[in-house]
Amino acid sequence: MTGDIVQQYPEDVSLHHGDFSLLAAEYSRYREGYAPVVRDTILGLLGRPVNELDIVDVGAGTGIWTRMIAERSPRSITAVEPNQGMREAGIRDSTTLPIRWRAGTAEDTGVDSHSADLLTMASSFHWVDFNAGMREFHRVLRPGGWFVALWNPRDIEANPLLREIEGEITRLRPNLERISSGRSESIASLSSKLAGLDDFTNVVYFEGRHTVRQSVDHYLGLWRSTNDVQVQLGPDLFERFLGHVQDLLAGREWVDTTYLTRAWAAQTA
Repeated sequence: MTGDIVQQYPEDVSLHHGDFSLLAAEYSRYREGYAPVVRDTILGLLGRPVNELDIVDVGAGTGIWTRMIAERSPRSITAVEPNQGMREAGIRDSTTLPIRWRAGTAEDTGVDSHSADLLTMASSFHWVDFNAGMREFHRVLRPGGWFVALWNPRDIEANPLLREIEGEITRLRPNLERISSGRSESIASLSSKLAGLDDFTNVVYFEGRHTVRQSVDHYLGLWRSTNDVQVQLGPDLFERFLGHVQDLLAGREWVDTTYLTRAWAAQTA
C-alpha cells in the first residue's frame, strides 16, 4: 500500500455533478496537460503568427490548457471559468503568464462580440448546452475564427494495468456512464453535431498521444480530482475503488500513463 486513503471532502458536504468547487486543489496539482503537437496544430489552423491571435479559453478550470497556449505568446489570452475555486487556483498557478481571468459560462462568456480569433474548451464542453454555447461562441469569434473542443482521456489500451483499473469501475457500478472522459457517446457524435450547424463549417478532427511517468501518489491524486466518477460511484464505492487501485500498484514507484488528446474544430462560416 502507498499510504492511507484520505477523505477528499468533508463528510457533511456533497459533491455534485459538474461542480469542481471541492476539487480545485487536486485538479490544480494532479491533472495532466495535452499533447503539444495538438496544441500546435490548433494554433496553426489560423494560418497566421501566434503573436497576432486573440484567444479565449472557456471553461478554463485551473488553466492547464490555457497556460499551454499562453506559452506560445499569443497577442492576448482570456480564461473564462464559472467556478470561483477553480478560477482562483488558476490565477495562483498563472502568475508568470499574461492571462486575463474572468467569471463566465460557455452560454454567457461576457466576452466582447467578434473579439477572438480562436475559442477553445478543454475537457469541459461536455457540460455545455450545445446550441446555446455554439451561438455564444459564434458571437465571440471573428469571421473565419475557429472553435475547438478537446479532451485528454487516458489511452488505457496502451497499458494492461490501466485497463484493469478502469475495469474495476465497471465492476463496482456496471451502469456507470462516463460523461467527461473524452470517450463518451455524446462526444463520439460531436463531428456530426458541429457539421449540422449553419454558422460553422470546415469541421475537422485530429488527435495526438503523449506519455507521462507519474508517481503512484500522483496517479492516485488524478483519480481524486475526478468529478464524474466520484459522483456516480458515491463516496463509499469510490473509496473502495481507490483501495483496489492502491493494492494493484503496491510495490510500484511509477505508472506510465499515455494520454490521447482528441480535438474537434469548426470554423465560423
